Amino acid sequence: MRKMKSIAFAVFLTVSVVDGWAQETVLQQQSTITNADGTVTFKYWNDHAKHVEVDVQFAGRHAMERGSDDIWTATLGPAAPDMYPYCFVVDGVSVMDPLNPQYFPNEGFKNSLLEIKAPGQDLPHDIKDVPHGRMEYIHYYSKSLGATNNAIVYLPPGYMMDMQKKYPVFYLISGTTDTEEVYYKVGRVNYILDNLIAAKQAKEMIVVLPYGNPYKLKPAKPGDGTGMPQTRFGGDVFSQDLVNDLMPYIEQKYRTINNKDHRAIGGFSRGGNQGLFNGLTNLDKFSYLCSYSSFTSTDIPNVYDNAQDTNAKIRLFWLGVGTDDFLYGNARDYMEFLDKKGIRAVKEFTTDKFGHTWMNAKYFLSKTLPLLFNKKASEAAMNAAQPTPAATGKEQQFTPGVMARLFPKPIISPEYTEEGIIFRMKAPEADSVRLEVEMLQEPLAMERDSDGVWSIKMTGYLYETFKYCFVVDGTRVADPSNMYLSPDKGFKYSIADNPASPFNLASMENIEHGTTSYDLDRGEAWYMSPMQRGKMVMPAFIQLVPGEDDTMESWFKVGGADAIADRLLADGKTKPCVITTSTLDFMNQGGMQMPGFKVRTLRADDYPTWAQRRRALFKLLVEIGKEPDPEFPQMGGFGGGFGDTE
Repeated sequence: MRKMKSIAFAVFLTVSVVDGWAQETVLQQQSTITNADGTVTFKYWNDHAKHVEVDVQFAGRHAMERGSDDIWTATLGPAAPDMYPYCFVVDGVSVMDPLNPQYFPNEGFKNSLLEIKAPGQDLPHDIKDVPHGRMEYIHYYSKSLGATNNAIVYLPPGYMMDMQKKYPVFYLISGTTDTEEVYYKVGRVNYILDNLIAAKQAKEMIVVLPYGNPYKLKPAKPGDGTGMPQTRFGGDVFSQDLVNDLMPYIEQKYRTINNKDHRAIGGFSRGGNQGLFNGLTNLDKFSYLCSYSSFTSTDIPNVYDNAQDTNAKIRLFWLGVGTDDFLYGNARDYMEFLDKKGIRAVKEFTTDKFGHTWMNAKYFLSKTLPLLFNKKASEAAMNAAQPTPAATGKEQQFTPGVMARLFPKPIISPEYTEEGIIFRMKAPEADSVRLEVEMLQEPLAMERDSDGVWSIKMTGYLYETFKYCFVVDGTRVADPSNMYLSPDKGFKYSIADNPASPFNLASMENIEHGTTSYDLDRGEAWYMSPMQRGKMVMPAFIQLVPGEDDTMESWFKVGGADAIADRLLADGKTKPCVITTSTLDFMNQGGMQMPGFKVRTLRADDYPTWAQRRRALFKLLVEIGKEPDPEFPQMGGFGGGFGDTE
């Protein structure tokens, strides 16, 4: 195995730009076209593929036809207006749409998202001209996990307007193999709730999106099982983290109402199981329970055999599932079990949303959000609840065989060892698989084993963070085993980030973390460093300019700006700071001209690799740490989050 050396990046960059330019020019930046009759035409440019299919949730997998211009096309449908995952299957390998910026965050499969609009018709998840809430990415140390965990927090549009108002909280958990981003980027809980709040059809609330499989955050090794989806509940890490780590963190950091009548919990698929189990075993903490396409244990002490007491503690018990869902049989059986035990529950069924899908998850959200923290509405729904439909004997059941088919033995990639980084990809039908890395001029050949798994060990760059992908018979493919994707405008590379790196969030000990939020209206990212108790200082302002192919997320998800700032601040090597992709022009408008205000700027395109960009930010933050503290401006309302006068 030849050892990799750091060489010029220019040739690789040129090849990447030309390849992307060719696709965008040929397709005129339209890879999906929704036709007037409701059908959708898919287009994909590939001049070396032998066979291409499109796999979309409303139609399944279909072959595409190759044109003389090497554009593969297929027209499918018609389909009802909604959002659908899809991908292209190129010579047997799944590939995301390289021209679509919207993608499905997942631990495993890599799909793009198709949004079909409804002319003259509003959908619950539409992005409308209404006040929008704020999405904050948080990191907190989990004693239960022994590592830093992740979550996303939705704050309603009025949260920053009235600093005295407190809010109820809905803990909403995604499904098996989903990340904490899925209820945001696919389920669109933020837009659904924005629209409902604007229409006065739902209460203002905080929504917390936990990561449902925290085992994945710790380094996984072949054979240790940590790469498998978490399926055990009760005494598990997720449940312990939720109650003992995440909830206390949320209630300390945000303005929450901390009693059971102002807490709700629910989720989709495995997240529904986790939501119900943790809700039913903590009825002193939650009185609103929701399950979307799921069920949970029928062996929970002091819950099912004491219906009168349980019913008195629950304000809303809401269960929804599609009749064509592979979990329908289990979910229906659970509903019937509740009926027999005398426990009240609202039941909703769908028949037109393709089974176990996020179309169902969004629909169920739109039905339940108006009921949360609304005693009158929830009680009316509970009183109108219908009994469970009788069994027909033909219901699908979730069996160990189904489990094995849906979740095969995982391939660990990348795997970090003391000797280097091992990359793996299963492609038994491929003639050639190579590893493309942003620091290298040419991709490296990988070797195939008898199971059709290709692998290679990189002996350099062990603690660097970099983008990479596989090149399968000439087609770029993101690593299907790596949950971390670079949020690029075009093709989305995978991210290599060693968990043992001092700037990997999961490996950090119990330190304070800042908050990263994304302003969806302005297309800006903002990082606010954690408060420094007992100090009142003017924060340093750093503007990070994304590269030509980057998005507002890139400096944080690949560049690690938040992790670097958190670590250096905890070590006393820098000062409180604001890091943003905004131009910050507004800070000097309207005659503010704040004393001590200065903007430092880093431009991604000035550095050819993310490793170099990260080092430049590290150096800048350390330099800021050596400067004297500037005078804090004496003006009311500025500086929240950077000082503490208590």
